[in-house]
Amino acid sequence: MTEGLLAAASAFWLGLLTSVSPCPLAANIAAVSFVGRRVASPRFVLLSGALYTAGRSFAYTALAAALVGGLLAAPGLSRFLQLQMNRLLGPVLILGGLVLLGVGPSAALAGGGVGDSIRRRVEAMGLAGAFLLGTVLAMAFCPTAAALFFLGLLPLAVRHDSPLLIPAVYGIGTGLPVLAFAAILAAGVGRVSRIFEAVTKVEVWVRRATGLIFVAVGAWYVWTFLLGSAFRPGGG
Repeated sequence: MTEGLLAAASAFWLGLLTSVSPCPLAANIAAVSFVGRRVASPRFVLLSGALYTAGRSFAYTALAAALVGGLLAAPGLSRFLQLQMNRLLGPVLILGGLVLLGVGPSAALAGGGVGDSIRRRVEAMGLAGAFLLGTVLAMAFCPTAAALFFLGLLPLAVRHDSPLLIPAVYGIGTGLPVLAFAAILAAGVGRVSRIFEAVTKVEVWVRRATGLIFVAVGAWYVWTFLLGSAFRPGGG
């Protein structure tokens, strides 16, 4: 039970960190502003933000569930992962931590902008378009978001044999900051750029701390499951 709660909390934390990473954060603010700019009622601004949040959460959850479920459904691969997951997890966590720390190449995997055709469709669909926009933008992975998703969430879900619950918790985590920003817009709070700058500054240190934790835990896994046996009595 404790291990399951810790895994869920870790997935939620990864989701929060994904949402406030530089590329997703900029896309979230621009998108929520876009979907709510033509709506006079604060209630509908908040609703558009909620639908956009639901779209992002759905996309992340569906993708993670499909990938994890596919890995666990293949008998040979599933057995291999069950036997070797602890050995694989160490290098994966270290790699993810290095990406979060900004070490190594960091070319973007995809852009975070919204094309004109998508803008027109979203505008024509009204509030329903907010869900579509959230779904589309969720798939625009920048290096930090990709590291958190592919090198953080997926191994966690595979490790705990959870193709749906852990990805769903991650999806909720990615949505809460977006919903909070929609609430700020609905309340008419000004100086959004200052809020963006403040969140960005905090995100840098939180991301670095998470990166260090990734590296430390990965190093422990490498020592325990890869290198440690060589130094134990009778180890080869």
